[in-house]
Amino acid sequence: MSARDDAALPSCDVLAVGPHPDDVEIACGGAMIQLAQRGRRTAVVDLTRGEKGSRGTPEERAAEAQAAAEALGLVARANLGLPDTGVRDDDASTDLLVAALRAASPELVFAPHEHDVHPDHSNAARLVARAHFLAGLRNYRPDLGAPHRATTLLRYPGNLPVEPAVVVDISAVVEQKLAAVRCYTSQLSPPDVGHLTQGLDLLDRTIVRQRAMGARVATAAGEGFCHEGPLRVDLAALLSS
Repeated sequence: MSARDDAALPSCDVLAVGPHPDDVEIACGGAMIQLAQRGRRTAVVDLTRGEKGSRGTPEERAAEAQAAAEALGLVARANLGLPDTGVRDDDASTDLLVAALRAASPELVFAPHEHDVHPDHSNAARLVARAHFLAGLRNYRPDLGAPHRATTLLRYPGNLPVEPAVVVDISAVVEQKLAAVRCYTSQLSPPDVGHLTQGLDLLDRTIVRQRAMGARVATAAGEGFCHEGPLRVDLAALLSS
């Protein structure tokens, strides 16, 4: 899918937005796999191609993202082609994401949390907030599709700790999630690399994060999410979990 093919996204139930390829896999890959296994149509929109990263070419990362999409069970994956290290909540970027949100018309959106050391993650959080709201306005850019606003917007933590409102137990799908993460071979450290840019490679960071989050709710692995304001909960669903 090209940088301007976001409107070609099929309708789905769940849409995850990632600043770079691999962010969704680390933060909410387990939740996405579980939802797909339960018959929900899931998709991902990556904002950038990760071309400024220390490892991997844009072409390599695009191929890795496609392989990971299959491992996650997605119905579609798009890339808005925004500049890596240059994500902004400007009008042009907002309209690209508005078009994607309206095309996909999801009930649930996963998006980055603003509290993060990476500027792209913080800016992506603001971009999603703006596009999420504007996508639901009937008179805002009707040429970008019919108005739609997801019922629920959940934020996933990035590189800084954030107190979650919800923790999803992903213990049953840990191996599937790690298989998706392993698709990003350019981001995995070879044995002879002594210095790692972020202290741990992609796989190790994923394992540490999901174990720590799982410990919060006494399970082997978890993924945490934040929600602005009260979150509506079905008590019957809690009792059957």
